[in-house]
Parts: sequence; structure tokens; C-alpha cells
Amino acid sequence: MKRDDTLWKAILEDVFEDFLRFFYPDADEIFDMARGFEFLDKELEDLFPEMENENIRYVDKLVKVWLKDGTEEWILIHIEVQGTAQKLFEERMFTYFYRIRDKYKRKITAWAILTDRNKKFLPKEYIEAYLGTKLSYQFNTYKVINQDEMGLRKMENPFSIVILTVLLALKKPNTSETELIDLKMNLIKELLNSQMSKEKIRTLMNFLKYYVRFSKENSIIFEEKLEQFTGKTYPMGIEQFLLQRAENQGIAKGEKRGEKRGDDNRLKDVIRNSRENGLSIEVIAKIVQLSTEKVRQILDKMGIE
Repeated sequence: MKRDDTLWKAILEDVFEDFLRFFYPDADEIFDMARGFEFLDKELEDLFPEMENENIRYVDKLVKVWLKDGTEEWILIHIEVQGTAQKLFEERMFTYFYRIRDKYKRKITAWAILTDRNKKFLPKEYIEAYLGTKLSYQFNTYKVINQDEMGLRKMENPFSIVILTVLLALKKPNTSETELIDLKMNLIKELLNSQMSKEKIRTLMNFLKYYVRFSKENSIIFEEKLEQFTGKTYPMGIEQFLLQRAENQGIAKGEKRGEKRGDDNRLKDVIRNSRENGLSIEVIAKIVQLSTEKVRQILDKMGIE
């Protein structure tokens, strides 16, 4: 079983208003939801170019929001997805703060959502002191593995499904894939019986489907159970995210080999990487606009099930 923490990038954009309501009970009184949000991924990348080539396993989001009083504020959402505790985590959070503060001259609130299994890793403050000068930077921390599963299940906020999905993966490291399939199906049934909008259900369904990936054999079993229960598949935002990543991976591989990638080769790269990223043949066929038979033929020639 593999966790795909990069999906946080997509799900945060899909349910950001629910993220705010999850962490701020009075969010609708503080934030002007009607004005929407601006995700400043490119601006964040420009501030931290040295991190592009590092072997990192976390996702960062910078989001521009409006307050009800008409003023503009910035929210830095830092999502930690490392499997082990990191000694310099607090310092990195502070680095994000001062670089963003220096560029935008705006107030910032920061969240570190920790998805590792080390229950003792609870960073919340960076302190630096030298010769009578002292700095203390505190930020919000949310430790997923320490959360109450039953309490989350009782919540009506869609973001609780995201946390439950991650919690399921963290608390069941020794669970067999067959058992995990049943656990995921139970969560999906609860989701489909909720009062959420169809769009939210589809978005969260995809996060549930792809966050924890099974072996190829069990992926087929899971897809069959899901289709039997729902009667359909859901080619939505996260699948588009996975597809774009698959395409980028294919292009990067071609460039590394010094190849000039033609349309036919790019299509094959997209199909190969999409399948390896866990997308079903039916979903791949819809996205690349080919028949399922054609997609199967291409995969068969590449020796991919």
C-alpha cells in the first residue's frame, strides 16, 4: 500500500472553504467566502526555488483570502507529509513566514498538518536566542494520527473525510489490503449517504480512491466493488491532477533521455504513468479520448496490466 500525499495539493483547492470551517468554528463570520480564494502556488515556488530539486515529501500552499471587514489577508497552509519527524521543521516554518512576510507585508496565519506516524513529533514553535536577543515564532499544528476517529465520523464538514482517509492509512499500517478495501468501502458508503453536494461527494470520493493505492490485483477488486455500489466511476479533479502529473513525468523522462517526444509517444507516456498512478482503464480511456479496448492494447504492448 502506498500513500499519495501529493493529492493534498488538489484536495485543498477543492474543499478549501471546508478547511477553513474545520479549523475555525466561526469561519463564516471571519472570512468572506463569497469572494473566493486565490491559490498562489507559483508565487510560493518563486520564493523557494532551492527546494525544487530536493527530495522532499511535503506540500505547501499559499492562499489569498478576504475578511468580512473588507481587508485582504494571507494564509499560509503548510502541510507536512513526511513519514518521519524532521529536526529542522520549526525552522523551515519560520523561513516560510519571514520570506512571505517580507514580500507581501501582510499578516499570516500558518498551519502545519502532520501526517507522520510519530506521535511524539509535535512541533509548534521556533525559538532563537543570542546575546540578549530572542525570537519566538509560534504556528498552528494539527496531528492527524492523534485525532479521534469516531468524533471525525460524526462531523458534517466535508474536510473531516479527508482527515479520516489519512487517519485510516496511518492507523492501519499492518492491516491487510483486503481489510483496508472494506474499511474504505464503509467510509465511501457513509460519504454517499451524507447530505453533501454531488460535486463535493465526487471530489472526496476521488481522494478516498487514490490516496491509498493497492496492488494491481486489489485495485481491480476495489474498483469492481466501488462500481457495483455506485453504478459509475468519477473522473473528477483529482484524476485530472494525476493525469497532469503522469504527463509531466512522461515529458521529464523523455527530456532526460534526450528524446524529442512526439504526440504518439506522449500519449503512451500519459497512459503508462496514469495506470502506474492507479487510474482505472475506463477513466484513462475517457480522459485521453480513446476506447477502453485501445487503451488495453497499448498497455498490453508495454507489458502493463
